[in-house]
Amino acid sequence: MKYNVKIGIIGGSGLDNPSFFKDSTEQKVSTPYGDPSDSLICGKLNGVDCVLLARHGRKHSISPTNINYRANIWALKHVGCTHIIASSATGSLKEEIKPGDLVILDSFIDLTKKRDYTMFTKSDKVLHIPIEPPFCPVTRSIIIETAQSLGIQVHQTGTAVVIEGPRFSTKAESNLYRMWNADLVNMTLTPEVVLAKEAGLLYATVAMATDYDCWREATEKVNVTHVVKVFQENVVKLTKLFIEVVPKIAEKNWDVEIDELNCLIQESVQSN
Repeated sequence: MKYNVKIGIIGGSGLDNPSFFKDSTEQKVSTPYGDPSDSLICGKLNGVDCVLLARHGRKHSISPTNINYRANIWALKHVGCTHIIASSATGSLKEEIKPGDLVILDSFIDLTKKRDYTMFTKSDKVLHIPIEPPFCPVTRSIIIETAQSLGIQVHQTGTAVVIEGPRFSTKAESNLYRMWNADLVNMTLTPEVVLAKEAGLLYATVAMATDYDCWREATEKVNVTHVVKVFQENVVKLTKLFIEVVPKIAEKNWDVEIDELNCLIQESVQSN
């Protein structure tokens, strides 16, 4: 089957401005899971059909726990997206990952507790989805290659510990995550990445380190003012990467990857 590439972009400050697209339109979508975080902004980016969704709402009014991840993913799938590229602010757990650095995640550890982790809770089916690898390897490679061509330094791999939030970690928690050899701490990656895979969407995340969490003695402890400041100072770099990576994704034929993911989903469904 021939698929037409359409890219969903999930992001926050700097990536939620309608002027990001050419000839953008706003679309409200109702889903079986309730309302998404915000209206979908549909338009073209470098000639490619894209859909922009502000994860926390355009007023950043939705806490990580209260984000309707299922509605967000369902809405993007419903309007025809084949891919999702997402951005996310994170805390660094490694000295070498400095505030402002970009990390192309390849794994996660999920410590969240209060979220809906599957689309199949209201059906007579259970989806035992193999999650490894959680991020689309081909999409990740394109993002890395594009960053290199732009002279943007990125960390090519990274594992994020996902916590419930909205509070930040204690020092003891932060040091525990470091003992697990995790690279970043985050509040929104799961179940977003899992639901995207359930929906048959090829998903990748560019994480931005905004702070050193609270483990590093010589650094100011993480706080929301500092997080926002660092993100805003570096969002131009992130935006430039997204603008350039979209046509790189669109020029590839994705039939094999999408068909393989759809087959995986079908094989993973257990009917009662």
